[in-house]
Amino acid sequence: MHATSLSRRRLIEVGAGGYLGLNLGGLLRAEAAAPVRAERGTIRACIFVFLYGGPSHIDTFDPKPNAPAEVRGEFKPIATSAPGVRVSEHLPRLSKLMHKVALVRSAHHAARLHDSGSIHVLTGRPLDGPDRELFAPLPQQYPSYGSAVAALGPGRSAEVPFAALPFVFHNVVPTPAQGGGFLGSAFDPLCIDVDPAARKYVAEPLRPRADLDAPRVRARGELLAALQKKSGTDPLEAVRARAARLLTNEAVRAALDVEKEAPRVRDRYGFGPSEPGFASNMRGQNYLMARRLVEAGVPFVNVYDFRQQGQNWDAHANGSDQHKRLLIPPFDQGLSALIEDLEARGLLDSTLVVACGEFGRTPKINGSAGRDHWPDCYSVLLAGGGVKGGAVFGSSDKLGAFPASDPVTPGDIAATIFWRFGNSPETEIRDQTNRPHRLAAGDPITKLFAG
Repeated sequence: MHATSLSRRRLIEVGAGGYLGLNLGGLLRAEAAAPVRAERGTIRACIFVFLYGGPSHIDTFDPKPNAPAEVRGEFKPIATSAPGVRVSEHLPRLSKLMHKVALVRSAHHAARLHDSGSIHVLTGRPLDGPDRELFAPLPQQYPSYGSAVAALGPGRSAEVPFAALPFVFHNVVPTPAQGGGFLGSAFDPLCIDVDPAARKYVAEPLRPRADLDAPRVRARGELLAALQKKSGTDPLEAVRARAARLLTNEAVRAALDVEKEAPRVRDRYGFGPSEPGFASNMRGQNYLMARRLVEAGVPFVNVYDFRQQGQNWDAHANGSDQHKRLLIPPFDQGLSALIEDLEARGLLDSTLVVACGEFGRTPKINGSAGRDHWPDCYSVLLAGGGVKGGAVFGSSDKLGAFPASDPVTPGDIAATIFWRFGNSPETEIRDQTNRPHRLAAGDPITKLFAG
């Protein structure tokens, strides 16, 4: 039967039978129904690096060399490529790139525990109710940044609008800050898993059923495109045609094959120590994967740097040793490689890179030679996306305990990200009960950006 003579009923039957074998229908259907954004953004992508566990701001981007020994710790500050800006001696690569980087040294919020802190930092909104860790699954309320970009920003026209890797992070249960929240699971990310032993990445939703080879998928996509052209603007037909394009478009699937990168590029990003208890020996490669996804057209990528199981940034004991031996070096190598690589490929100006944890660490070193949770003041790094290189916004007091000037909230970081994509923080989004919500609770940090 000729494509244009196939009945609409038959098309629906084909679709209902899972013609693609692909679990993206809900996401694509919701995007087809989303309103078109009238405003054009200034960036095309964002990579959000989440340093789970909470790195010490004093031992990384906000050293306090004049503080008492129990506060300043053993690390020495070093000069950087940005005049007057100093960072930890264990960030030698990033220190040479600070003229391309902006720092916020006055971020703060009230959540003192991992789950509630992660929710606030990754959605821009605090957890409803008391500060707590979660020991049973809890539905996510507000959407993550990538989900909102998928709904409102350039993700509407991207075949994969939002991706996250290399795992779904959790303390006891998955932290409800990683998906669509009240926008619906349609705006959850494409989850990309890593196999550290094989040093490979995989995204199950991009794998078609075994009985559907590329020619069959392509043929069905062509048939759906012909029907869409004949029948008009039915969103469901547009969704299916787009899903077919996803399976026949090699860009994202090819991006997952990190082994196609030149060995010298992979080596520049590094792999990370293969220490017992590490969640992955692919820490540097995760940054490389983020670059490959942006290059393949994905507008928002979350990189989760460690989870609760295994080593992470939650260094309550032997903090200096953990930071200098296991934590900071792979971060310094991977993030600096990402910034340099984005610039070399002409992507840095259009890609905003954000890196932070859910909080910082206590100014005073504890009795176990570590630092404890400290949301009262911490640092956020931004690069690319039009930032003023070498800029520092806000400051902490002499102990790194509290903001001394220009305090910044997670809501302000959220507003900054959305603003860079061309969405006003005052944009109204609605939950599934049609209740309106402001896109971001804070205000963009416009002083950090040129123009």
